Amino acid sequence: MQRVRMSLPYFKEFGWEAEVVCVDEKYSEMVKDDLLMDSLPANVPIHKVGAISKSLSKKIGFGSLGFRSLWFYKSKVNSLLRQKKFDLIYFSTTQFPVCSLGAYWKNKFNIPYVIDMQDPWYSDYYDNKPKSERPPKYKLVYTLHKRLESKAMKKVGGLISVSENYLKTLNERYPNTLNIPQEVITFGAFEKDFDIVKQLGATLKPFAFSADKNLINCVYVGRGGPDMELAVSLLFEGFKAGLSKNAELFSKLRFHFLGTSYAPEGRGTLSILPVAEKMGVAKYVNEQTIRLPFYQSIATLLAADALIIPGSDSPGYTASKIYPYIMAQKSLLASFQKDSSAVKILKNCSPASDVVTFPDDSNSAINEIYNVLSGWATSRPSLNPYDATAFNNFSAKEMTRKQVALFNSVLSLQ
Repeated sequence: MQRVRMSLPYFKEFGWEAEVVCVDEKYSEMVKDDLLMDSLPANVPIHKVGAISKSLSKKIGFGSLGFRSLWFYKSKVNSLLRQKKFDLIYFSTTQFPVCSLGAYWKNKFNIPYVIDMQDPWYSDYYDNKPKSERPPKYKLVYTLHKRLESKAMKKVGGLISVSENYLKTLNERYPNTLNIPQEVITFGAFEKDFDIVKQLGATLKPFAFSADKNLINCVYVGRGGPDMELAVSLLFEGFKAGLSKNAELFSKLRFHFLGTSYAPEGRGTLSILPVAEKMGVAKYVNEQTIRLPFYQSIATLLAADALIIPGSDSPGYTASKIYPYIMAQKSLLASFQKDSSAVKILKNCSPASDVVTFPDDSNSAINEIYNVLSGWATSRPSLNPYDATAFNNFSAKEMTRKQVALFNSVLSLQ
């Protein structure tokens, strides 16, 4: 959703007019943020479709919104394609089952389609993990996604991805994709979001930290999960080393991990706090699985003393959330797999931020984290301006220009 939301204000400037087809929000259990509508251009048509109720679909084993809305998408887009001429269909969603409709519309209406791979569609990441760490119905969902991905990729006209690794994997699986336009395009930095937060001012309440002004609140807002355990463990190892050397100094630090689960309220599984408990630092760590509304999350970043970003142990992972962290201009400590694109973005745009990479030398990473936390605890975190010139290369407008260039390439091959 965020990719399209940040691109809509710029499509027309680059010669494209967009219409959006999305699921009516009443069918989604995700946290809602009505303020996001304030960032959309008023003249873009938005068509909302229905979905089978989750209570009904779960009885047959499929509760995801992608599956529940599939028939409704098919019906609505069929109607739109009969009414007027469209040049291209753009799938930008992590509800990947919907993307399988691209091949159907290509056959029926001869309209090309582009798929934006924001995450892997199907992955063997969990094959070697204990059953307790696997998603529900893993084998069934894995098999179904594998078949749907194959169907979608046979007819796809172009690919966009946030990670070069994702494109490489698809090219290896489906040789036909080697001959189509494809490009790595990260999410863009959308300054209007910060303007909206500033306009709302005191009416937008950040997460409530402790009233103790002596504490230093280090904040992460975003998903958790088993793939982040290594990064989180390194953070806590560095902190634990500080406690053993100077408990009075390091006990000022508090770590808040907010919105770590996509599950509805009351159903989220803790993934950070158990690591802290295992390492004996849980009294300094707060985890809230409930997602924060988008603009409240930005207000929370701005209210924090310092920011932390633990990355996935997957080489293809790129943090879509990274730009708000940079734009908040707070002291920042990030730990990423060394091949993640987030490392390059941070070093280019926010050179004063501290970026720890793994898995090369864990002792070196722990020492680096210890030194950063020691500096924060000693003199409190400071302002961390970003490089505006470098940052402009990652703006939402620039990312939209790249998307449109790929669209044009796809059409030129039809």
